[in-house]
Amino acid sequence: MSTKLETTTDSAWTIFLIFLRLGLTSFGGPIAHVGYFRSEFVMRRAWLSERSFADLVALCQFLPGPSSSQLGIALGLSRAGARGAAAAWLGFTLPSALALALLARGMAAWGQAAPAGALHGLKIVAVAVVAQAVWGMARSLCTDVPRFGIAAVSAILALSWPAAAGQIAILAAAAVLGSAWLKPADDGVRAPLPIAVRRRYGALLLGLFFALLIGLPLAAGLWPSLPLSLINAFYRAGALVFGGGHVVLPLLQAAVVPPGWVNNETFLAGYGLAQAVPGPLFTFAAFLGAAISGWPGAAICLLAIFAPSFLLVVGVLPFWESWRHQRRARAALAGVNAAVVGLLFAAWCHPVWSSAIFLLSDFGLALLALLALMRWKLPPWLVVAAGAGAAWLSSLSF
Repeated sequence: MSTKLETTTDSAWTIFLIFLRLGLTSFGGPIAHVGYFRSEFVMRRAWLSERSFADLVALCQFLPGPSSSQLGIALGLSRAGARGAAAAWLGFTLPSALALALLARGMAAWGQAAPAGALHGLKIVAVAVVAQAVWGMARSLCTDVPRFGIAAVSAILALSWPAAAGQIAILAAAAVLGSAWLKPADDGVRAPLPIAVRRRYGALLLGLFFALLIGLPLAAGLWPSLPLSLINAFYRAGALVFGGGHVVLPLLQAAVVPPGWVNNETFLAGYGLAQAVPGPLFTFAAFLGAAISGWPGAAICLLAIFAPSFLLVVGVLPFWESWRHQRRARAALAGVNAAVVGLLFAAWCHPVWSSAIFLLSDFGLALLALLALMRWKLPPWLVVAAGAGAAWLSSLSF
């Protein structure tokens, strides 16, 4: 098995078809996605060695954004350059993005005819899904008292200061505390990363990443318009979320609900629906965009939330070799990861729990969904469907 990635082995069309199949069948969130990728690209196709695959996984976990999508982008880049990266992302993302956008348009068309019990069931299932995420992340990221302390303080601050600016300030403070206070685990010696990208090109993309992060809020303030405001909000969410997946919930909720773009009920119903489709959870952006402004909104929000991933993955690769061995960088990431647990717990308290659990029966259904996910290991799509159906039937009986 080769220890290097070849750069011109496959056409972009071949890569698209491979990742399209994964996008149609990869349920279970980013951790499960990594397992699917390993089975496909290390075991079956031998695109790269186990050690090289682990290196790429480490890189994508270090960066903000959806780690499994970033891993796919890196693999596509290695096989067919920029076209391969775009093909891998499109194939993996398209199935769930189309499904969620269609569901959003359907909900808009149904209006009051949408079954209220089923929508409430989706919000209840979201309570269980986020609780599972908080528990799993806390076990792996809050392994000592300092990390737990950062998570607890972050949760309290997030509940007191729920705006998007508060989320960003908490993450920045956690990075500073982590670099000065935490001792990262010794990862040992890692194999060199197999993708060659020129440092000059990487620096240009990183500069563009930060230019957009700083410039988009200024542009949205100077030239107010819905498309520019959407690009700003979703680009910021994609650029500042560490941990991927469920962690994007508080940033997106703070970005789209207070301005009135989407009401809280639709937001949480869509978040529940996002658990029932395969592929990356960041395609929840397509649901929100479609709910806000139809198909153009879905495309704008989807591209905006994934744009930082492209810029960061390709931009950081040439610098990663030296950076990943620096103690302070790994300690800062440990602090950010602990804060992420606190932010997600705060989001679980409000709005997830506070807008879904009103009756003892709601609590019972949420507990049953949590047992189905954590104890019985049922697939999320099945739990979501069953929860929505059970809540709907319960509403009919009363």
